[in-house]
Amino acid sequence: MSKEIGRLLTAMVTPFKADGSVDYDAAEKLAVMLVNDGSDGVVVAGTTGESPTLSDAEKVELVRTVKAAIPGHAVVAGTGSNNTHHSVELSKLAMKAGADALLAVVPYYNKPPQDGMYEHFKAISEVGPTIMYNIQGRTAVNMTAATTLRCAHLPGIIGVKEASGDLDQVGLVCAGKPSRFKVWSGDDSWTLPLLAVGGYGVICVVSHIAGKSMARLIDAYVKAENDVARDIHLALLPVIKSLMTTAANPVPIKSLLNAMGFAAGPFRLPLVPLTDEQLKSVQKTVSEAGEYITFAKRGVKVA
Repeated sequence: MSKEIGRLLTAMVTPFKADGSVDYDAAEKLAVMLVNDGSDGVVVAGTTGESPTLSDAEKVELVRTVKAAIPGHAVVAGTGSNNTHHSVELSKLAMKAGADALLAVVPYYNKPPQDGMYEHFKAISEVGPTIMYNIQGRTAVNMTAATTLRCAHLPGIIGVKEASGDLDQVGLVCAGKPSRFKVWSGDDSWTLPLLAVGGYGVICVVSHIAGKSMARLIDAYVKAENDVARDIHLALLPVIKSLMTTAANPVPIKSLLNAMGFAAGPFRLPLVPLTDEQLKSVQKTVSEAGEYITFAKRGVKVA
């Protein structure tokens, strides 16, 4: 039986040193900060972690480093690609390094048919517990509810990160899935709507700066404290939208972390930081969220 992964996972940025190398010490510190602020665990080497620019060796070392820093908390490794063989081999290395589960995106660019998606995830899930990741905005193809449910019956598939933007599709998955299969939101702003149709949690970006608030939102929903959950959702919604629309993720959140006092470092090309004007706009929105931004409680500045 696979480890309990948790409802709130932060899709962690990858800190870099000034020379562009991975800052593993900063990654340790960030992981500890995140779980202390409410995250059940983290995802390393995902999109938010600039996975397209990381080498396999860097991804594996991130898993090893972060797992050692937060024992007892889940570490999910981003190992998916559009090459099934490569994904399988990287997944083996990640599991050996201590990953509790794997996050594998629907293959991008080569636009596989639904049967191809099934075979892809089947192969990866034979290596370790696997969370599929459906995000048509980055892959160009949507994994249908029927395919998701077909995969859900594979013993190694433990859930899906859903970022299709289609609540009906998510509802159909929740209606037809086996009880052990979990559905995490892949869009922070869809966390509450997804919970309402039977989802489990969120793989989150805003939890870098509002972890306790997102954890409270989920807990409030589970306890039927609907007004509390709604209030948190509405308070954080402008922040979430700002982080997702000012520039492509992870540019806003990493730029913001640097501005707030955590040395997340530079980006690897082709990503570049926010402009000064964009950063000021994001900081203003974050400042207006007030007490919901729990990162500020650590003694660093919001704006």
